[in-house]
This record gives sequence, C-alpha cells and structure tokens, in this order.
Amino acid sequence: MPIDYKLYPPNWKQIRAQILERAKHHCERCGIANYATRYNDKTGKNARIVLTIAHIQNPDPMDCRPENLQALCQRCHNRLDAPMRAKKAAQTRKARKSQRGL
Repeated sequence: MPIDYKLYPPNWKQIRAQILERAKHHCERCGIANYATRYNDKTGKNARIVLTIAHIQNPDPMDCRPENLQALCQRCHNRLDAPMRAKKAAQTRKARKSQRGL
C-alpha cells in the first residue's frame, strides 16, 4: 500500500534515513540488505528488496520514537502487520454484514 505522507510528520524522510542508518541498511528482522535481490517463490522471479520503516509497537504514523521504528524488508513488514490487517478485515466484514441486516 502506498504511503500517505499527509499522515506522517513533515520530517518523515529524515526520520526514515536515520532509521535506515541505524540498521546499517539491513532488515532488522531477517538481515537482508536494502536493494538486494531475493527469489520470490510465488512469481518464480527475483524481487528487489526495498526496506520500509515499520511502526512496531504503536501503529500511529505520528509516533516516530526510535524505539517504535524498525527498518524491515517487505516480507518482514507484511508479517508484522498481518495480525492487524486480519483484525481490521474481520471488523469490516462484520460491519458490512450488519449493514445488510444479516
């Protein structure tokens, strides 16, 4: 999902750069380097890794305390966010079901 910079502090790009520097441009979970390539089992092709900055404790984009941020590859970031996405999807399904009167 693309980032909506309006939800983040004005200095987000500088914060991102600081977190990447702290992580030495490697995923802080699996250790893969930024801009490395990794084989993608689903596509059968190599994928280029671009590290993202994850909010690990508090998902609020304005909570940019260093201890709340980690540099993660897409795979690790998706794994981190999966439970939150599943909960939100369940809430959406429940709301839609109640709107239909079921």
